[in-house]
Amino acid sequence: MRTLSFAKGHGTLNDFIVTVDRHDNRPLSAEDVRLLCDRRAGIGADGVLRAVVAKEIPDWGGDPAIWFMDYRNADGSIAEMCGNGTRVFGRYLLDNDLVSGREVEIGTRAGVRRLTFHSDGSISTAMGPVIIADEPVQVALNHGAATFDASKVDVGNPHAVVLLGPDDDLNALDLTQPPVWTPPEAFPHGVNVEFVQRIDDDHLAMRVYERGAGETMSCGTGVVASASAHARAHGSGSGHIRVDVAGGVLSVDLTGDEAILRGPAVIVGRGEFLLPD
Repeated sequence: MRTLSFAKGHGTLNDFIVTVDRHDNRPLSAEDVRLLCDRRAGIGADGVLRAVVAKEIPDWGGDPAIWFMDYRNADGSIAEMCGNGTRVFGRYLLDNDLVSGREVEIGTRAGVRRLTFHSDGSISTAMGPVIIADEPVQVALNHGAATFDASKVDVGNPHAVVLLGPDDDLNALDLTQPPVWTPPEAFPHGVNVEFVQRIDDDHLAMRVYERGAGETMSCGTGVVASASAHARAHGSGSGHIRVDVAGGVLSVDLTGDEAILRGPAVIVGRGEFLLPD
């Protein structure tokens, strides 16, 4: 057996296991991650955040001294980015004196992300530019029983954002099965799908089906993708938008070339887990 020291945290109930492997000596297999994230046989989480010094990451071309967030989905697959995960990762690093100061940078597979720690306990992540493609995409639920037009959005990872109409009921959508999309080649590596209800011009509600995890209580990159698609649909590329998710409230500040995601992040427990050899 192998002993893994871990912490458990969440950002608006999007929950993660955090572990430190400074020199990349203890890589986790997909089977390890699936077991850790199993809510009956393991600890239970939407994903695993492994902290590695960036110089140990193959092909990393940035600052070698910063911490790299090696993120895995609950099914063991690798993801480029995780917005809520960056805040939980930052909270863990700060609480354990692995970083200091009001602002820090971390490495991700989508590039460097800057975190800002606020006096109210919230954390902001500078998410970089959001790219919304013009190519048409459709998303279907329940084997095609319900079909929606969607926007293809890149926030360092792929999203299909459905802006619901005034007669659509966000809470009635069945997200127990994965959505399917057309054309299939639009998202060759899978996609996070967001369903978004407008409350008013700067206030949205959202549900999300995350690739590799299923429906989750929150998705930070999905919130950014949703706010950006909503702003574009209403002729604006900037503004402050509140997004209600099942796990709480997040906010997005949009400028011409940057999206800032802000919300809570807490560490709720620590322990050791026995992984099979």
